This record gives sequence, structure tokens and C-alpha cells, in this order.
Amino acid sequence: MGVCIILGSKSDFEKAKKALAVLEEFSVPYDIHVASAHRTPEFVKEIVEGTEHDVFLIFAGLSAALPGFVASLTYKPVIGVPLSSNVPFDSLLSMVQMPKGVPIAVVGVDNVVNGALMCIEILAMKNPELVEKMKDYRKRMREKVIHDDAEVRRNVQS
Repeated sequence: MGVCIILGSKSDFEKAKKALAVLEEFSVPYDIHVASAHRTPEFVKEIVEGTEHDVFLIFAGLSAALPGFVASLTYKPVIGVPLSSNVPFDSLLSMVQMPKGVPIAVVGVDNVVNGALMCIEILAMKNPELVEKMKDYRKRMREKVIHDDAEVRRNVQS
């Protein structure tokens, strides 16, 4: 059980760190690679075929071919995280416009935390411990919103 992460470029690592922190918070094992659908297709295939993990989390910008290429090599779930670049929404459009028959799930641009959480939710289908951790995570999120509401209201009403 775990997540195989592939970054399209070493420069994606800074953004990916937030996803790694989420996976570590939930004690979800992962491995991480840098590979390119265009420049190292054989290496991508080697990673996909060699992993024992149950889900893929793919970070890619620009043409963002990597998640679709990975999906073509596996029957496991693939979650794409489109990364921002100089051309707005290019990676998002590339990922959401996959041809029929080779789906990938896509989260918002640069939303690496949601990418990690989607992986955890998929893994939780076979792991009740992750379900409980997700319940706790969402409870903390609710409590933070309630706390923030009280703080804002206190400042306005003062």
C-alpha cells in the first residue's frame, strides 16, 4: 500500500513537498521519482511497472503528458496535479482533456495537498485506519474554521 509519485521535473519538488508532508502525516508510504514522458519514456515505464504501490500521484506542467502516459501503462488510479507555469492553465487543460478510455483524476492547479488527500482516500478503501485518520483530519479542519470565525467576529465586534 502506498503512493508512487512522479515529478515531471526536479523543479517540481518544491511544490511537491506539501504533498509529501500530508502523506507523512497519514503515515502513507511513498516513493518519488523524476521522469519525463517525452525525454525518458522507458524510465517512466520502468517505474510504473516496478512499483508495488497502489496509486500514482503525478506532478506535471506545460504539456503535462506525464499523467496520461502513466495511465496508459497501468490499471491503477492516476491522480494528476497540474502545475502552473508561464502559460496559464496549459497543464490543467492537458490533463482534463484525456481521450476516452484512459482516465486520470485531476485536482486544481498547484493543489498538491488535494492530490495527496485523493490518494489517501483511495487507499482508505482498503485501510480502515486511514478512514479514521481522515475523520480526524477533517475534524481539525472544521475546528479551525470555527476558531477562525470566532476570532474574526471578536475583532469586528470589538
